Amino acid sequence: MATTRHQAEAAQALLSDGTTVTIRPLRPEDHDAVFDLHANQLSADNQRMRFFAMSKRAPALTADRLCARPREGFLALGAVSAPGLPEERLLGVVEYDVDDQRPAVAEIAVAVADDWHHRGVATLLIEHLVHAARADGVRIFEADALAENTRMHKVFTALGLRVTRHFEGAEVRWIVPLDEADEDYRSSVDERGRGADVASLVPLLRPRSVAVVGASRRPGSVGRTVLEKIRHGGFQGPVWAVNAHAGPVDGAPSFATVRDLPGTPDLAVLAVPATRVPEAAEQCGQAGVHALVVLTSGLNRPQARELLDACHRHSMRLVGPNCLGIVQTDPSISLDAQFGAVVPAPGGAGIAVQSGGVGIALMERLNTLGIGVSSFVSLGDKYDVSGNDLLQWWESDGSTELAVLHLESFGSPRAFSRTALRVARTMPVLTVDAGRSAAGRRGAASHTAAAATPTVTREALFTQAGITATHGIGELVETAALLHAQPLPGLSGTVAVLSNAGGIGVLAADACADAGLTLPELPLDLVRRLLAGLPEGAGAANPVDTTAAVTAEQLAAAVDLLADSGAVDAVLVCLAPTALGTGPLDTLRTGPGRRTRPLAVVRLDQQAPVEYVDADDGGRLPCYADAQSAARALAHAFGRARWLARPPSPEPRPDGIDRDGARALVGEFLSRNPDGGWLDPLATDRLLTCYGLPQAPTLWVTSEHDALLAATTLGHLGHHGRVALKAYWPGLVHKSELGAVRTGLRGHDQVRAAYRDFADRFGDRLTGVVVQAMADPGTELFAGMVQDEVFGPLVLFGMGGTAIDLLDDRAARLAPLTSADVHDLITTLRGTPLLLGYRGAPPADLDALEDLLARLSAMACDLPQLTEADLNPLVATRDGVTCVDARLRLEPRPTPDPYLRRLRRLPDPGTHAQ
Repeated sequence: MATTRHQAEAAQALLSDGTTVTIRPLRPEDHDAVFDLHANQLSADNQRMRFFAMSKRAPALTADRLCARPREGFLALGAVSAPGLPEERLLGVVEYDVDDQRPAVAEIAVAVADDWHHRGVATLLIEHLVHAARADGVRIFEADALAENTRMHKVFTALGLRVTRHFEGAEVRWIVPLDEADEDYRSSVDERGRGADVASLVPLLRPRSVAVVGASRRPGSVGRTVLEKIRHGGFQGPVWAVNAHAGPVDGAPSFATVRDLPGTPDLAVLAVPATRVPEAAEQCGQAGVHALVVLTSGLNRPQARELLDACHRHSMRLVGPNCLGIVQTDPSISLDAQFGAVVPAPGGAGIAVQSGGVGIALMERLNTLGIGVSSFVSLGDKYDVSGNDLLQWWESDGSTELAVLHLESFGSPRAFSRTALRVARTMPVLTVDAGRSAAGRRGAASHTAAAATPTVTREALFTQAGITATHGIGELVETAALLHAQPLPGLSGTVAVLSNAGGIGVLAADACADAGLTLPELPLDLVRRLLAGLPEGAGAANPVDTTAAVTAEQLAAAVDLLADSGAVDAVLVCLAPTALGTGPLDTLRTGPGRRTRPLAVVRLDQQAPVEYVDADDGGRLPCYADAQSAARALAHAFGRARWLARPPSPEPRPDGIDRDGARALVGEFLSRNPDGGWLDPLATDRLLTCYGLPQAPTLWVTSEHDALLAATTLGHLGHHGRVALKAYWPGLVHKSELGAVRTGLRGHDQVRAAYRDFADRFGDRLTGVVVQAMADPGTELFAGMVQDEVFGPLVLFGMGGTAIDLLDDRAARLAPLTSADVHDLITTLRGTPLLLGYRGAPPADLDALEDLLARLSAMACDLPQLTEADLNPLVATRDGVTCVDARLRLEPRPTPDPYLRRLRRLPDPGTHAQ
């Protein structure tokens, strides 16, 4: 067991009221603070609850124990406010001590200062203790308390972990299993994190007062522009200008420092040179400011570190640096604190962007369209406040109906994915999928790693989280127009195209097909009814040709027939300008409750890419300038409808997994190979066996004689009594390309010849040979995973064998996989029909495939040190699935917990955190 003191690192996190605290291991120099906490900050009654008696020596003995030097199996954490400041204070402590007789069980205890109760200190400490304990191999917490200690009862039962109690007279023993895959616990942590995040963002997005630090008298400067926009934009609270060298600014006095202000601003907007940002932030913190928006760009690494440290010390949330600013359109706030020229109208779209230019473009286009903004945040370099924070704010603000994101980078994708997964159930979440080019592809040694491009990984994240990902700002706005004004379609992907010009209808039909939509033949009865109401010469084959002579009333009647028929799930109307015309579009019924199928219009004479037409029933009709845009928007609507129709899916829980054995094997390998490397065939076999992954019968040999014996042993297990031989030496990955594989061998002569060929060609490099029973013929597949440094484990599945790169038929999902993810991996390939019994061939055992992918996902999540796994080929038959060849790579990596509540650290140079 490792010394846990070195596994726990200091981290900043939010309490339930939004206060920032530091959670860190206790040190010998904390002795006086720990003694003071137990002796002077706990009431007499709480001391009795903590120590079961009123011993005067208990606080000192506790401080001695908690602040002793690190020892194996023991960890004590403290929650500290205002670290590094004169008013630094220890708010609470938690500890665990492993039972010498039961190394997987640890006793825990917790104490919190009386005046910090009901702010989530104890719960946050225990969450971090759970993370450290799991990394140390602890699987069960136990705690003793007085039966009357109702406060501890509430803490344990609210954790979200499964707990049991055993009463013994006046005492109760709590038993808490630390199940790593406990979804109830993750959901409880999510809920606590959401509440803390939202509370911390109130001073930022609903401030009662604002100061602009760096507001100058020079018109057109950033600080002056933002100050004017706030003052003249209707902000309801006090607005102060701070500038040491300025007199009156914008007709009002300025102040030399934040300390000189007549009140304490909730929010400070910093527009000072980079060299002055850390000092200005520290002054704001000392004055009691709760949120910063830093517009300044060009901070170097030390300046950035000082800025973030000041925010953490003083419980300030930070937007930026290098950002455009923020907007809150709620009439009770009316804050426009950004230096873009656009003034967004109030509405229901929440916008968070990293690029200020993208933010301006989005606000302008949404404004033009008539979709207003609830709040806008330019995240900039994203040192603190992120897209994840904003999603949680919009989820609870009561005014946001549509979430729009532009994120160039991610720091905690799995936490982001869980939030987006929840939020997307209540509102559309749209994003521009930036960074999709092949320039982001990294070199890799295995097929799996080569396939795990940034594009593949991001697409997996967006697909699983229910995010509507578009390829540009224009496509996003066009999709938002449809989702914001029209009902979602059904699930079939079927569309009826109706046009007043036959050629235009054909082009629209092609656009729909390109977008993955289907134009079905219409039922005969519907065709008759359509033709009865249309001008002579009309056609109703879908696309429906109304002819140019159609009137507005006839057009509206035809649309109603199509939308209400049940034959299609969406209607696309395409209108070419003619001298005859069709009359006003407001005759089309679009209002809420009037139609259950979405309706979109293409007007070839329209100048704007997309705009709304108001209908006479109060609804709004999205009109597009070209059919491709309308078809893409409809395709996204179908995608969202299908995603929403899928019930939440649990993670599969394969049985028979030896996690302790797997972790031991990983530890042994990395102790011998500190830099990591590829596992040899024996270790690969052992690790796959720990997770129950099916392999062809295999033996490892180092001599010709042993190869012959192995072939005799395995021959009757192979297809038609045949075996394969595979040469091996450390670092060998692509065996087929080097001629290091011989298959279909039968009899001693063929096996002997293959072994001697390996020995002659590879010489001293050859360290051994794998003898393997030939698998029965079947469909060749591959499965694999990579540990992305940012996104975590990514599982890939596709058609395999030697033509894997040529076929490029793959699907990917981020682990942990749900049952729905596993199903999608198998059913979304172009080659899926081969698994279902294509042209009379026997179908593959899909249950066995699903089980294999679930086990691969479990292995990927359990072992962050497993950086690459490549199972290729897998041979799938009606009787099961067999791994014929596998390559596994281990590297030394910490055990992350993407669900642990903590504020992000300063990103590495050139990167940003999500």
